[in-house]
Amino acid sequence: MAKIFCIANQKGGVGKTTTTVNLAAGLAKLGQRVLMVDLDPQGNATMGSGVDKRQLKLSVYDVLLESASIAEACVTSDKLVQAGCGYHVLGANRELAGAEVELVDVERREKRLKKALDAAAVDYDFILIDCPPSLSMLTLNGLCSAHGVIVPMQCEYFALEGLTDLVNTIKQVHANLNKELAIIGLLRVMFDPRITLQQQVSDQLKAHFGDKVFNTVIPRNVRLAEAPSYGVPGVVFDPASKGAQAFVAFAQEMIERLATH
Repeated sequence: MAKIFCIANQKGGVGKTTTTVNLAAGLAKLGQRVLMVDLDPQGNATMGSGVDKRQLKLSVYDVLLESASIAEACVTSDKLVQAGCGYHVLGANRELAGAEVELVDVERREKRLKKALDAAAVDYDFILIDCPPSLSMLTLNGLCSAHGVIVPMQCEYFALEGLTDLVNTIKQVHANLNKELAIIGLLRVMFDPRITLQQQVSDQLKAHFGDKVFNTVIPRNVRLAEAPSYGVPGVVFDPASKGAQAFVAFAQEMIERLATH
């Protein structure tokens, strides 16, 4: 059965989508069966996985409205399959913004995604959900479906502020909607060891959260930033780059961490 993880942070621009697509590609490269669910109406994770959001016949929108199953709606990018990093994509586009309004009057609206994923979980080892930066009905669907949350964060002062809000949100969802939900770990991204403040915040995180902080650190890397414009994850775009190698190491750490739990 699949382990289902949300990649979430209420602060925007912290590298959630970059983390999601590169972790998916890294896990696929290591032989895992992966489904990447894009819950953001901007569809960046879809485009970054080599799938054109404008050409989607079915998307996560149809799955939430129960007019399609995950097996019917998910697609794979040929580019990624050729690179040996093929994973399934349940894509998103602008239509998804309308789902918020359409789900308002629906019973158990926050459990729609969970129901669909439960039916598909047997086909995958990992399901990764890219959440939008706001706490919306879409993010809530993601959190209600997941076994845990992976939090990508920059080692900066404001990131610590945002983390407090996210931890409170996760506690509320855990108490009221999803007893399985827990923080799996904090991933330090866009890290530059030359900046003293980043090193200090990193040390604070480790002191406060202990082994909840992943050992792997994702460095600030130009190749990772360039990859989306080519419609592939950095792991595929430039496998030799420091960023790509860090994400493969992170995927390996995820597999090992789950094996020991």
